[in-house]
Amino acid sequence: MAELIISGPAGRIEARYTEPPMPGAPIALILHPHPKAGGTMQDPITIRMYQMFEARGFGVLRYNSRGVGRTQGHYDNGVGELEDAAYVLDHLENLAESPRYVWCAGYSFGAYITLQLLMRRPEIDGFFAVSPPANHFDLSFLAPCPASGLIIIGDNDAIATPQDVERALQKVRVQKGESIERDQVPGANHFYSDRQDSLIEKLSGYLDRRLDEANAQLRAEAEADEE
Repeated sequence: MAELIISGPAGRIEARYTEPPMPGAPIALILHPHPKAGGTMQDPITIRMYQMFEARGFGVLRYNSRGVGRTQGHYDNGVGELEDAAYVLDHLENLAESPRYVWCAGYSFGAYITLQLLMRRPEIDGFFAVSPPANHFDLSFLAPCPASGLIIIGDNDAIATPQDVERALQKVRVQKGESIERDQVPGANHFYSDRQDSLIEKLSGYLDRRLDEANAQLRAEAEADEE
């Protein structure tokens, strides 16, 4: 894992990056929780999602949003943070060599930015939104959602409550052929205290299934080309 400094729209962006193990390997961008609540790229859940993708052969990047750590700028109510996320995704794609798949994963405020980003970036193939704060941010912009992914919450979350998230998702539509799956971690609060292993297990299971499906499709296409 390497330390990176990226030149962003508001100045320097501090990041951590694991190179893809080979050309064509998939890539993933990881977004941390709210900077005003102490969120940084060193957040434990952010790190564990990073490690989950890294262990599966992804090139992975996580970064501090503006005003956090050595990243320059100031909190911008989600507007500048979305701009930074798009810029960092550009940088990640330039670092990688023709990535086969592009994923984005965010936790809490990072999940909100992730969902906004995938509406603007058609190359994103899959996403994780962990505990999106549907009580603070409107999710109706997911109309229609252009990629398949998983939205997951703790069933004991008092910040992004299951009721608020479900109410928000009732307004969401998806493009044909895509789907948003929903899941809950039993007994988990917003911080997944004593439940982080359960969270990562559920995320890993979904990711492995999606990768298996994509690889099976690639094999089928290759066999059809040989005929």
